[in-house]
Amino acid sequence: MKTSVISGGAGGLGRALSKALQARGWRVILLDLDISDLEQTETQYAIACDLTRPEDLRAAVAQTLEKSESIDMAVYNAGITQIGSFSDSDEASHRKVFEINYFAAVAMARDFLPALRNSKGTHLAISSVAGFTPLYHRTAYAASKHALEGFFKSLRSEEKPYGVQVHIAAPSFVATNIGNDQRQPDGTARPGSASDGVDYMTPEAAAAEILSGLDRHRPMIPVGRIARAAWWVNRLSPALYQRLMERRIEGS
Repeated sequence: MKTSVISGGAGGLGRALSKALQARGWRVILLDLDISDLEQTETQYAIACDLTRPEDLRAAVAQTLEKSESIDMAVYNAGITQIGSFSDSDEASHRKVFEINYFAAVAMARDFLPALRNSKGTHLAISSVAGFTPLYHRTAYAASKHALEGFFKSLRSEEKPYGVQVHIAAPSFVATNIGNDQRQPDGTARPGSASDGVDYMTPEAAAAEILSGLDRHRPMIPVGRIARAAWWVNRLSPALYQRLMERRIEGS
């Protein structure tokens, strides 16, 4: 039985990926801050972990390796957004977004590197349309996702000699927390909770597209109609994409 470890496992997309992988015969280990309402079963095991604390991550990695003889896929799904203008934000909140969206994923990738080399497994980074395009009122979020993509695209070349695959999935707006914004005073919020998104898709639909992209060995997986359109328009004309984005997001 193959095993996948998923950070941000208690979120909507983490749960959807877990369910879809289990349906394919995988065992899934979920990492998140609050795992109180996650089922513990023969094929799903949850570990409480603050990925920004090195001691928490080391303990979670040790428990993960104890639960499974091999790790076949690591999914870097944990993240937060920050909504608001750069002029109204501060350095501490910008660093907070990077600690969770970028540095925690890098630390997790480092800790699971030997296990994934041993299994010739897969790194799967969950990025965003904001990882390859600009996004209004999301300067820190977009920057962190651009950094995430740059890291994993570069890691792909380094791990190729070990038979390890590196994939990046970039969803558009996934409706995981609509109506449950709970935005903090610094503008940070749970992903999928913003009300200014366009053409939201369900976590289940996003998970299905991500796994389909993996099946087809696609290194970059734009997820959803908006993501696919954004990918091509931005490649053809970044200036046109920026104008369209401003018209849709800024005007919403």
